Amino acid sequence: MFPPPRIVCLTEETVETLYLLGRQDSIVGISGHTVRPPEARRDKPRVSAFTSADLPKIEALKPDLVLTFSDLQADIVAALVRTTGIAVHAFNQRDIAGILDMVRTLGALVDTRDEADKLARRLEANVSAARARTARLKVRPRIFFEEWDEPLISGIRWVSELVDAAGGVDVFPAQARQPAAKDRIVTAEQVIAASPDIVIGSWCGKKFRAEKVAARPGFAVVPAVRDGELHEIKSSIILQPGPAALTDGLAALEAIVGAWADARGR
Repeated sequence: MFPPPRIVCLTEETVETLYLLGRQDSIVGISGHTVRPPEARRDKPRVSAFTSADLPKIEALKPDLVLTFSDLQADIVAALVRTTGIAVHAFNQRDIAGILDMVRTLGALVDTRDEADKLARRLEANVSAARARTARLKVRPRIFFEEWDEPLISGIRWVSELVDAAGGVDVFPAQARQPAAKDRIVTAEQVIAASPDIVIGSWCGKKFRAEKVAARPGFAVVPAVRDGELHEIKSSIILQPGPAALTDGLAALEAIVGAWADARGR
């Protein structure tokens, strides 16, 4: 049936996008990690975590389509395909261009192509506007974006691109191009050697603890620790590869970089 009238979203970014496209009534189930928009968590039944899902509950909702993200949900996809016969679309966006493609693809799936294209253009324009503002910075801070603490995992590609748009310099750009978290693991020694001016933590569902970072052996010499530039950005607005990252996540990055630059005369 087209467009699909009953959709289960197993990650937050498709939920937010469908709400922005005015297709929220199509959503019949969401991930338990969904926090955007807040009414989704209030109004929609929760049927999954990130790497696990309640298949009988999903099947009972009689969805026409289940939306998933990344290789980490591959087992859920396989189980759905093998046991339920429900159609599944697996997104795998890893950069800003991929996020914009996701928006347009989702719009096509729910027959809102024009609205999705307008949304994608607005999101792209927001990133471009940030780049234009930060192009005037005299000095760009070196930034370590810490996606996880044990082991240390550096930021994924869309985060690295947003750091650049916000006026910063990602200290681990090569790792950012690796889609798998295991390939973005760095050592404490590498972080110390990278000498970041700012550390931004987004520990994917748990609170960032600046004091824990500052207490790491050898970190006293890191400029970010020395100058108290240890910041948190909530994972819900930066590690979800959807509209939130290109709006609120980018704004949070730009605010941190802007304050650092202001303290140094821009």
